[in-house]
Amino acid sequence: MNKAILEVSNVTKKVTSPEGELTIVNDISLSLEEGVFASILGPSGSGKTTLLAIMAGLDLPSSGSVKLLDKEITSLNEDKRAQIRSKDVGFVFQSFHLLPRLSALDNVMMPLEILGAKDAKQRALKALDEVGLSKRTGHVPHQLSGGEKQRVAIARAMVKAPSILFADEPTGNLDQSSTDNILELLLRINQQTKTTLVVVTHDQQLAARSDMVFELQEGKLKC
Repeated sequence: MNKAILEVSNVTKKVTSPEGELTIVNDISLSLEEGVFASILGPSGSGKTTLLAIMAGLDLPSSGSVKLLDKEITSLNEDKRAQIRSKDVGFVFQSFHLLPRLSALDNVMMPLEILGAKDAKQRALKALDEVGLSKRTGHVPHQLSGGEKQRVAIARAMVKAPSILFADEPTGNLDQSSTDNILELLLRINQQTKTTLVVVTHDQQLAARSDMVFELQEGKLKC
C-alpha cells in the first residue's frame, strides 16, 4: 500500500453572504494515496472548486485540517503554503492562465525560473515535446488553439515534476476532440510519472477512467 499524499479531515468552509452564512463545503474527509487518479464530480455550486482550492492550500477551511505531502498545511501561513506549492504541486485551470505576451516556451519556463533552475530552457523544451508541442514553442497564446493552450498549461504544471497535480475543469473550455486528447495526456502523465492527479470535472468519461471518484452534492460527499 502506498502512503497517503493527501489527507482531508472534517473540512468545512463557510462564507458570509447578503442572505446570511453559507456552507460551501460541509464536513468532508477523504484520503488519497500516492500515484492515484482521483476525480471530484458534482453539479455547479456543489463546492468542488472550493474543496480543490482547500486541498491545494490556495484557500483555508473554516474548520478541519488538510495534510498535504506530510505537512499540515491548514496551520501554515500563506508564504509557507506557497513554498510547498512552488516546489511540489502543479495546477491546471479551465481558463489556462497563460501569460498572453509570453511564448509557449517562456510560459513553461516561468516556474523553473522562479525556482532558480539553471536548466530551465532545456527542461521546458522537453516538457513541451512530451505534450506534442515541440513545433509551437515560439507561439504566444493567441496563436494556439484551446487544446494547445491547455497542453502548454499542462507542460507548465509538470515541468517541475510535482508530486501532485490539481486540475480544475481542465477540459471545460474544449471541443470533444481536444477533450479526448487532454484526457489521454492526463492519463499518460499519471501512468508514466506516477504523479497523483486530482481533477474537478463534469466529464463522466474522465471520471470513469479514474481510480477514485468523489461526488459532491450541496457541499457534502455523497455516500
